[in-house]
Amino acid sequence: MGKVILDWDTARNFMEDAFKGVGVPADDAKIVVDVLLESDKRGIESHGCNRFKPIYIDRINDGIQNPVTNFEIIKETECTAVVDGHDGMGQVIGYKSMQMAIDKAKKYGMGMVVVRNSCHYGIAGYYPTMACKQGCIGITGTNARPSVAPTFGVEGMFGTNPLTIGIPTDEDFDFIIDCATSITQNGKIEYYARIGEDVHPGTIIDIDGNAVEGDAGVALKKIRNGTAALATLGGIGEALGGYKGYGYAMVVELLSSVLQDGLYGKDLDGKDENGNKRPYHLGHFFIAIDTNHFLGEDLCRKKAGEIIRSVRASKKQPGAERIWSANEKEWNVWLQRKDSGVPINESVQAEMSKVRDDLKLDYVFPWEK
Repeated sequence: MGKVILDWDTARNFMEDAFKGVGVPADDAKIVVDVLLESDKRGIESHGCNRFKPIYIDRINDGIQNPVTNFEIIKETECTAVVDGHDGMGQVIGYKSMQMAIDKAKKYGMGMVVVRNSCHYGIAGYYPTMACKQGCIGITGTNARPSVAPTFGVEGMFGTNPLTIGIPTDEDFDFIIDCATSITQNGKIEYYARIGEDVHPGTIIDIDGNAVEGDAGVALKKIRNGTAALATLGGIGEALGGYKGYGYAMVVELLSSVLQDGLYGKDLDGKDENGNKRPYHLGHFFIAIDTNHFLGEDLCRKKAGEIIRSVRASKKQPGAERIWSANEKEWNVWLQRKDSGVPINESVQAEMSKVRDDLKLDYVFPWEK
């Protein structure tokens, strides 16, 4: 059957009802689903509906993620805050933390909120996008379960640790750079395994220092059992700058733990000393910078647009169609998908149907007609 298009309204309504069915409050469910669908709207299918069941529904059912989010402010000043998420819904924690940082920035020029004891917060680019829509520059990062090796190492010591930045522009889309500090991320390997695509050479290193190739499902198992790890941006070794990816990954690891007294490294593997599942206790950080506390939002947007357009207008590589800027391809995907819906592959179709049946929800999906 392959992929089937599920319209946006049905996707949203079904996932909201499913989250409510496992105990997530209605308002929180809306936030969670909005973050998930933002990923699919941008064509980043590794972080959208693909993760709806295995990362969120299953973790709630396993008792390692709390459906009701206790958003506790541990310490707060005019420009800063420290939050304990108590292992609630990461998207809810992320949304509230980013908005808190934006509100502080609107009043004082800059705001920063750090979080401990959270869960996977979805597509990182969602949060700087919030800031850009409100005239702010937005920055966020999160640590994650250890799956990435440091340069000259072979052991997963830190997560894929995205460093994500958004800057308002005068174009139809803002400048949003959202990518892991590893060459690829766990979600992408999971996605490759689902669609039967092989690992891309040079992205994973095994315990003996060799590049892992071939079946993505096999590679994913090796990462999970500690016999392989993802390589940082720049790749294995330092010849192509792997140490740069390593350095930026450590920036995210530090900012996700040192200001909020959060866990780090192998304490984020989701297992206790006996190998049983436990909450992941992730850390995040959110920074907002209000452009109106400088020379104004209009000037910022205009100048950012000028810079981006000047780069896109520069001389292209022979044979290249064009030069792109960050978030442009994602915007084009949205223009293509906005009137249709999200493509759902066969494995996710089965997962959605199972969740519906388990919760006795009244939905008929297009792949069943």
